[in-house]
Amino acid sequence: MTFLSVVSMPVHARGVLLSESDRTPVLGERSRPGSRASHDMAASDTAMMRRCIALARSSNSRGEYPFAAVIARHGEFICESSNMARTERDLTRHAEMVAISLAQKQLRSTSLDNCTIYSTVEPCAMCSYAIRESRIGRVVFGLRSPVMGGFSRWSILNDAGLSSILPEVFAPPPDVLAGCLQHQVQKLFRKRNRLAWEFMKSRKIFVESSDLDQVQSSRSKARSTLWLGLANAARTLLVDRVWRG
Repeated sequence: MTFLSVVSMPVHARGVLLSESDRTPVLGERSRPGSRASHDMAASDTAMMRRCIALARSSNSRGEYPFAAVIARHGEFICESSNMARTERDLTRHAEMVAISLAQKQLRSTSLDNCTIYSTVEPCAMCSYAIRESRIGRVVFGLRSPVMGGFSRWSILNDAGLSSILPEVFAPPPDVLAGCLQHQVQKLFRKRNRLAWEFMKSRKIFVESSDLDQVQSSRSKARSTLWLGLANAARTLLVDRVWRG
């Protein structure tokens, strides 16, 4: 079963109504606080996370845990996937991995620069490495994972060494937003299996952030928009043809 679908209009034009309390207070990597761009990014993040949560909720009928991922570029929806590990009996079929594969096919490129991936929980180490190698620019998720997370535990998403040693292959670390709609994600897990959720909480497998945590990467601190654009173009047009065939 495939969850790929494509739309041609921005999410804010598709009838998604957001109240003031729902809007995530996000500082975009190239947006000023209070600017229209940051407001639009916050609205887009909230809408995409709601879509992600709705998809995760629907996966319960297939016996999957409520893991889901959505990928967008410049506020436009690209693709989505729920967890497929149990359905396909393949432990590598995490929601983020499937969504990245779908996005690369849809965009006809292994490089997903300027894309944002949304996930109900923090991507694990495996998914985080795929995010880095596919050059996704932003990562937004609900619950943190101090045990398995590729940001909280393994420091893959924020590892600047990958891009400094192999700048031809890896882009600078993505911007990371933790805690987006985390209370709604927690309700999903509790509703699916309350006992299992209490076990996860006691082991701190998934936890809430004390507040929304915005992590600005070296991408936004030290790199200009022009430089990033040129670097991404060079990787895609030159390096990828040799390195990735």
